[in-house]
Amino acid sequence: MTLPKGRSAGILVPLFSLRSDRGWGVGEFTDVAGIAPWLEAAKMPVLMMLPLVEAALGQDSPYAALSAFALDPIYVSLDQIPDFQEIGGEGALSPEEHRELEAVRARETVDYGTVRRLKNAWLHRSFRRFHESGAAARGERAADLQRFREEQRHWLPDYTLFRALKEAHHLDWWKGWGEELRTRQPHALDAARRQHADAIDFFEYVQWIAYRQLAAARQEARRHGVALAGDLPFMVAEDSADVWGRQDEFDLDATVGVPPDAFSAEGQDWGLPVYRWDVLASRDYDWLRMRGARSAQLFDLVRIDHVVGFYRTYARPRNRSEPYFAPPDEPSQRRQGEEVMNAFRSAGVDLCAEDLGTVPPFVRESLTRIGVPGYRVLRWEKDDAVFRDPDHWPALSLATTGTHDTEPVAVWWDDLPEHERRAARALPALRHLTDEQSNHFSPHVHQAILEAVYRSGSDLLVLPVQDVFGVRERINLPGTVGPENWSYRLPWSITQLHGDPFVRERTRVMAELAERFGRG
Repeated sequence: MTLPKGRSAGILVPLFSLRSDRGWGVGEFTDVAGIAPWLEAAKMPVLMMLPLVEAALGQDSPYAALSAFALDPIYVSLDQIPDFQEIGGEGALSPEEHRELEAVRARETVDYGTVRRLKNAWLHRSFRRFHESGAAARGERAADLQRFREEQRHWLPDYTLFRALKEAHHLDWWKGWGEELRTRQPHALDAARRQHADAIDFFEYVQWIAYRQLAAARQEARRHGVALAGDLPFMVAEDSADVWGRQDEFDLDATVGVPPDAFSAEGQDWGLPVYRWDVLASRDYDWLRMRGARSAQLFDLVRIDHVVGFYRTYARPRNRSEPYFAPPDEPSQRRQGEEVMNAFRSAGVDLCAEDLGTVPPFVRESLTRIGVPGYRVLRWEKDDAVFRDPDHWPALSLATTGTHDTEPVAVWWDDLPEHERRAARALPALRHLTDEQSNHFSPHVHQAILEAVYRSGSDLLVLPVQDVFGVRERINLPGTVGPENWSYRLPWSITQLHGDPFVRERTRVMAELAERFGRG
């Protein structure tokens, strides 16, 4: 399936935010299929999610990746694994596990520690059943696992060995392993594969289950006309399978960040490794091409996170010498960025680019020239104090009211100074609002803002899920770390989306807006 042609609408909802009656306290791959009928009814046929790659150990952020290719096991639906059902399914949980499961199901937010511990224990038990039953040695499932090994041979062996070694080293950083493993001496790797064969098989089994569940969910979503949009993080964590496996492609003596700007006098240091662009270019960006091909397997559209970093990376040396851009000059930056974008889409997946923040004008010009839409975020589309009319946003763009890093539009509106609120009310779609209607985020304001972006010139509109419903919880507060980030869950289960009176009314409103403004 490809993206809907012409004008269309979609929703941004992290997979972890979905809630289902049988889920284990977090959204699961099967919920992608579960939410598709509701999206069809709301005429929002694009489902955009945050990265689904496995998070670095001890991290909740989906942008701190343990692997560029492995899916996060937290999203696996145990109920859909035959081996889990054969050992008794949920009925086999101990009384204490049952209590923990019911507690995480009822929570307003994701309890990552408990969910990961419960799922990991039962994935291990399911894996043992897979082998003890003989299913791993014969039959269609064994053959399918072998097909999966072949399909993913460019990354799976390194990833599974890395995960097995992490377990054997009590999750220690790979730089702390013995020299022969740290530097990937062939004889040491061969010995480790023999020594940790069972653990390697387990991590392989989990990825097979995860990939197959997501593929099945995507197929079911297609039946409802829903396309999936993924998110490709700019970089993986330094303590990741990819950096360990391809050490010469990363500069570990510097970290990625962003330069000082109006919001931060010091800029930001993300603590991630820096690409060695000369090495990647000499290999025709093969690792990035593989990331694009993997995305094409899973999604119909891919959002390129921090796209400016692929044109020019802001590097901060660990020795505190002067930060620098790589490459250093605009012609080289433009050439590199376009080569990377072409590498990502060489497998045929459509791209959109997160081009927000401090981005030099040539980047957006380049993206337009090569046909990659960038973002138009209502609150930031301004010329000094004047909001740009969304009616005039270019067709080649993605319209939205916010991102996973912004406060929901309800909070944004209430926090606006009065002069900015009046400036927003000068937009044609908001001009009819009275002072009484607009001095706080009211249903009138909500409807007017939705109309502004639905009628925009952008071919693609993707609304954060909070802004569809007008709720105030946020996904992430940049610059902070804590359990309140990356843990938001919808208050309704997927089943309730079809029956709750408030949700049904919002569904009707979204469908009506799509029809009125040619996004149906």
